[in-house]
Amino acid sequence: MLSQYRLNRLVQPSSLDMIALLELELRALKFMHERGFRPVELSPAAQFGSCSVVATVDQRKVITAMRNTEIVADATNALALHIAAVIKEDSHAREMVGRLCTVHRHIRTQPFPKGYNQHFKVGCMVQSGLDTGGYTFECSSLVEQLKILFGLVEGYGDMRLVLKKRKGYDERNPLIDRVYEHLKTALRGVELVREEEPAENDYYKGIQFKLYLDAGGQNWEFADGGFVDWTQQLLENRKERMLISGFGLEWMYKILKKGPA
Repeated sequence: MLSQYRLNRLVQPSSLDMIALLELELRALKFMHERGFRPVELSPAAQFGSCSVVATVDQRKVITAMRNTEIVADATNALALHIAAVIKEDSHAREMVGRLCTVHRHIRTQPFPKGYNQHFKVGCMVQSGLDTGGYTFECSSLVEQLKILFGLVEGYGDMRLVLKKRKGYDERNPLIDRVYEHLKTALRGVELVREEEPAENDYYKGIQFKLYLDAGGQNWEFADGGFVDWTQQLLENRKERMLISGFGLEWMYKILKKGPA
């Protein structure tokens, strides 16, 4: 057993200061909660297929377990499944699960570069709603989550927001045009870049965003997110809308440790 443990890259502990990381977790959760996102303590196990059925993640990147479960590899999928289950049970409870957040340790099976752990702490936000026309949900939810992400590392460096065009919305009325103009007004002072050519990416729909932070002489890919159709699939309702985002809590730990810009 000891020999197997020493060779197993999936079971090695993190090298980060556990107490400092827990304190940062609490700080991030409080920050999101104060801005309207309800924290949820997820199970360490997820429903089997949570990442591969409605999203496009290969099941081989996930540790499949017994009893129709898998170890959580993406907390946004688990939150989306919870949201859909609550709405399915009681549509009047939609408001209760409209804005959820969590901090969770993820584990993935694909090999990572030397110096990276197979498991890592991530902070997540998931926002759900219904289409009311004019891309209202898309614009308002994106601004809401981005302001929180900016606030988490405010003062620690220059931020750059990249909008990546994705397929999945009406090409005759591109979502990225409407959102880009809205963000230019709502997020003044932030470098905003748009990529027009849709990449081969079926995970996000309409728009994916990435947030980069120049801090401590290093460029960090701090956060990633975008719109997904998971609740559309789970609830069989094309009016469903969902925005997810995730940020590297361990990256955040290292950024804050270096100190303000």
